[in-house]
Amino acid sequence: MIRRFLALVILCALTALPTSTTSARTTSADDKTYTVDQVVETVILLYGTRPGLEHIRRNGTERGKITRFNAEGKPEEANYERRFVRGESLEKDKIRLDQKMPTMEYSLIYGEGKVWGIINGATFTPRQDAAASFLSQHVHSIDSLLRYKESGSTITLIGKEQQKGLELYVIELLDKEKRQTKYYVSAKTFRVLWLEYEEPSSPGLTPTKFTRKFMDYRVVQQTLLPYHSILLEDGRQTQEIQVLTVTFGSKVDDSIFKNPEA
Repeated sequence: MIRRFLALVILCALTALPTSTTSARTTSADDKTYTVDQVVETVILLYGTRPGLEHIRRNGTERGKITRFNAEGKPEEANYERRFVRGESLEKDKIRLDQKMPTMEYSLIYGEGKVWGIINGATFTPRQDAAASFLSQHVHSIDSLLRYKESGSTITLIGKEQQKGLELYVIELLDKEKRQTKYYVSAKTFRVLWLEYEEPSSPGLTPTKFTRKFMDYRVVQQTLLPYHSILLEDGRQTQEIQVLTVTFGSKVDDSIFKNPEA
C-alpha cells in the first residue's frame, strides 16, 4: 500500500511540475526525460514539502553518536547533541553541536557566518580543520538541496546513471559561494542516497574527495530523515553518525548561540 501511494505521489509530482529547457542524459531511449526542476521538486515533496519542512523543522534537537576513525582506522566515539534554529537561508541558520567524549567535552557553534567553540565554559577558536569539517557538514548536506531556492543556489541535472544496479539522477548544486555538491538521487524512491564534494583538508593541499552516504531513512513528524550516515575521504571511512532521537519544533533558547565574549 505504501509503495503504491509513493509511486502515485512521484508520478503526480513529475507530471504536474512545469517543464523547462534543461536536458538530461538517460540510460535508454524508452526513458522519459525530466527536468532538474521536476526531479528536485519531487525530492522536496517527498521529504516533507517546502512549507512542511519550513514549518516543522524551524528548530529542533538531535541526539546521537559520532564515531571518527583516524589514519590507522582506530575509532573514537562521542555522544552529541545538535540544536538548531532555521534561518531564512542556510547561511542564516544557527547551529550548536555539543560533543561528549571520554576525556573531554566541548561545543562548536555556527551563527552569523562564523564558527567558534566553548570548552570548560571558555570560548576558543577551533582548529581550521575542525571548523571546516563542522561547516562542511552544514554546507554539503541534504538540507542544502531541499532549500536551494531559499539559499539562492543553482541546480543542474548532470544526467541519469546506473551504479551498482541502481538508477540514479545526478544533481549538481552550486551555492552563492561557488561551493559545489553532487547529489545521487534514486530514480525509484527519489531519496538522496549519497552526495559528493571536493575540498582541500588544509590550504594549499590537493583537494580531497568526500562522499557522504545516507541510510536508514525514517519518517519524523511527517518529514523524511536518514538516521545513519557515513563519511568517506578519498574512499576511506573517517566518520559515522548514528541518530538516536530527533525532535523538531522543540524550544531552543537563542542564548546558546551567543558568544559570551562578543
